[in-house]
Amino acid sequence: MTARPPLPPYTAETAAQKARAAEDAWNSRDPDRVALAYTEDSRWRNRAEFFTGREAIAAFLRRKWAKELDYRLIKEVWAWQGNRIAVRFVYEWHDDSGTWFRSHGNENWEFDADGLMAQRHASINDVPIREAERQFHWPAPGPRPADHPGLTVLGL
Repeated sequence: MTARPPLPPYTAETAAQKARAAEDAWNSRDPDRVALAYTEDSRWRNRAEFFTGREAIAAFLRRKWAKELDYRLIKEVWAWQGNRIAVRFVYEWHDDSGTWFRSHGNENWEFDADGLMAQRHASINDVPIREAERQFHWPAPGPRPADHPGLTVLGL
């Protein structure tokens, strides 16, 4: 596997680059592309699910995006030190009945020397919203436009 810059130890700038790269990959909704950012034996906790490895990550993401329709995500760095980054994130999605949600969460990431994520711990809360309350309107799947505000500007 080739390195995935930026590499640790992280600075404010490189942590923000790493978070934006993760955001862009997740907004692609391509499970195989996303899984390549993780070590082959990456350990995950996502809500109440615990699993290990790229194949499990891709399978999880397939299930996730089959349920969470029109998914759009924004990540923001909260803290960083050495090979670890903590981010907060918000994503909007709807289920198959058309009910919209805004999901708020925090992730703790740990990277190996090649910049691959070796551990991901995520805590997430879902809040039902009205469609009129949505704030993420860029074309999906695809990255958030560079001029679209982030979480702090949006008051999230």
